[in-house]
Amino acid sequence: MSIKSIAHAAYLSGLQDKDLYTQNTKNFRSSQTKSFGSTIEDSLKKVNELQIEKDKMIEEFAVGKNENVHEVMIALQKADVAMKLTSAVRNKVIDAYKQLINMPM
Repeated sequence: MSIKSIAHAAYLSGLQDKDLYTQNTKNFRSSQTKSFGSTIEDSLKKVNELQIEKDKMIEEFAVGKNENVHEVMIALQKADVAMKLTSAVRNKVIDAYKQLINMPM
């Protein structure tokens, strides 16, 4: 086997790998990619669900249905962390928007 045929075989193998990589990347992107708006919407729905769960657990604890204070505190902390994260993301988005608006054209 000559060096030319080995190089040609390696080149063809590389092309096949590249085509396979490109195809897999396109399939992954099309199946996993969500728009920015839908990602934000999903996140806000999750934060809202945590807030509703927190309120429900506080009400159940107040009327005596749930006596496990640990579960109530965990729900409170989850909702608090989610709300703080949402506020932080909102603040960063607003800051980025202000920077874009103030850019000279």
